Amino acid sequence: MKKFYLLIFLFIPFITAAQNPDSVWFVNNYIKKEVAIPMRDGVKLFTSIYFPKDNSEKHPILLTRTPYSVSPYGTVYKAYWRNYMMRYCREGYIMVNQDIRGKYMSEGKFEVVRPFNPNKKTPQDIDEASDSYDTIDWLVKNIDNNNGNVGGIGISFPGFYATMIALSHHPALKVVSPQAPVTDRFFGDDDHHNGVMMLMDAFEFQVAGGFAAPSRTPSVRGARGTLRFNAPDNYEHYLKLGAMPNLTKMSGDTMKFWSDMMEHPNLDAWWKARDARAGIKDVKPAMLVTGGLFDAEDAYGGWETYKALVKKSPATNSKLIIGPWYHGQWASANGWQLGNIQFDSNTSTYYQDLEVPYFNYYLKGKGADTLSKATVFFSGENKWRRFKEWPVADAKQTPIYLQQGGKLSFNPSKTKALTFDSYLSDHAKPVPYAEKVHSRRTREYMVDDQRFAARRTDVLTYDGGILTEDITLAGPVIADLMVSLSGTDADFVVKLIDVLPDNTPADPLTKYPMGGYQMLVRAEIMRGKFRNSFEKPEPFVPNKPTQVKFTLPDIAHTFKKGHKMMIQIQSTWFPLTDRNPQKYLANINKATDADFVKETIKVYHNSSKVILPVIR
Repeated sequence: MKKFYLLIFLFIPFITAAQNPDSVWFVNNYIKKEVAIPMRDGVKLFTSIYFPKDNSEKHPILLTRTPYSVSPYGTVYKAYWRNYMMRYCREGYIMVNQDIRGKYMSEGKFEVVRPFNPNKKTPQDIDEASDSYDTIDWLVKNIDNNNGNVGGIGISFPGFYATMIALSHHPALKVVSPQAPVTDRFFGDDDHHNGVMMLMDAFEFQVAGGFAAPSRTPSVRGARGTLRFNAPDNYEHYLKLGAMPNLTKMSGDTMKFWSDMMEHPNLDAWWKARDARAGIKDVKPAMLVTGGLFDAEDAYGGWETYKALVKKSPATNSKLIIGPWYHGQWASANGWQLGNIQFDSNTSTYYQDLEVPYFNYYLKGKGADTLSKATVFFSGENKWRRFKEWPVADAKQTPIYLQQGGKLSFNPSKTKALTFDSYLSDHAKPVPYAEKVHSRRTREYMVDDQRFAARRTDVLTYDGGILTEDITLAGPVIADLMVSLSGTDADFVVKLIDVLPDNTPADPLTKYPMGGYQMLVRAEIMRGKFRNSFEKPEPFVPNKPTQVKFTLPDIAHTFKKGHKMMIQIQSTWFPLTDRNPQKYLANINKATDADFVKETIKVYHNSSKVILPVIR
């Protein structure tokens, strides 16, 4: 690899066309360095450092490690002035960004979700935590005027690397914020939910987008995918592509992570090693875990990383902030709404006003740590609430029962007759995840109007009637269904929906008709064969009533008086998720087009329920 010498740029003549007072201030007050930091095994990681010219005080270091490039490279400055990170610059932070091992300008071998290694004994025993340790150690020893305090931060995949920064156990590390962190790609991130392939996200990111492409000679240009995705109608596009092996052929033989996923359809040691929570133990820095209620890519990671910290590292000072956001919206300037749903305030700036002082306290000794253990925004009522713990200890697990006539009730019916609703699940006409035609997966689907789905014959809809009082839910929702199949396997999608009153006015910005709007609050999918074990799947016995019970990601939502609570059940969610061939296969990723069959599915009343975490 070409050797990188330390570059110090004392003056940057470049001023962007989008010049503003912050950009002028930043260029005039910061110096940029590009260095190659050696790791314990000799691999060098490209690192971009911006440090203040002000030498009147020592400065804290804020580290982000990323697979998405530390660009711009060379003399051009990173545009911190375009987002709230400029607040850290105004506070005099040394801003550090690093290309992770095997990506862009860094040496080494890239691995998607490199497993944490708890038994590092030789210099060759590396993981992302050891790379983080070695980076921090170099920074505090080689950067002038640093105060010896380091923080870590990152969103999405950089959120995963932030978790690994926290697991480095470097004594200079004082605070870390994993935000929407990639956590468990089998259960809840954008590759799988409960072992079901999140088709669009996984294929378009890993393969078409080239993220899973192998390492190559360091370059400022990113790896390219094996194909260009330009279909105007993703529903029709993926339907024509057919079974999973057809997509695998398109991935080529270089996308190792995709190929590995195809060989690991069940929860096994390969998946467990890639759970970011595996190394959470005795975490030393203060932790601020951030996530979005309506994060289409990862509504799972924030909740579950925080819970793992509380359970596996109870002495850690862990805090949680969850807002009503799409992926990364908390870092934007606009947190007023998502799709057609308004939040009545700028929830993004509210968050930023909490995060920056939190880092200032731990890295600069400025102010105080006044954050509650959990600060959570409740949609529906559009209010922030603060809790001493999450999940909320006094949440009452309250079942709501599916009943005849499409009814929901908090009381089971008195009839002892075995009644049910049924639908025909047709693989050739799967239920779309959204009403409109799209090329890409939308972020707004998480709160979309579900009236289009309620009109389909292969979607069961249950209505609880007009509420006479507010009902607030805080925590995980549990779907507990009693079903029978004409075949040997099926998927089950359960949606919890808030139905707005008929007299609700149209959205003032989108002009969308909101009267009777069926707002998706939370939905999740479950592959039926995993109902008893994700490690050892089992076929259904045709026509035998069988329990399928699974947990939906946490919610924080108030169903207001005058609204309705609704539940929808279906077996396809396309092309958001792959299609189950609806017959049991040992490896569903090897299903052929000929394996797919139609299936009749029955859902039994009373014994089928959804358990809600009700708080007062």
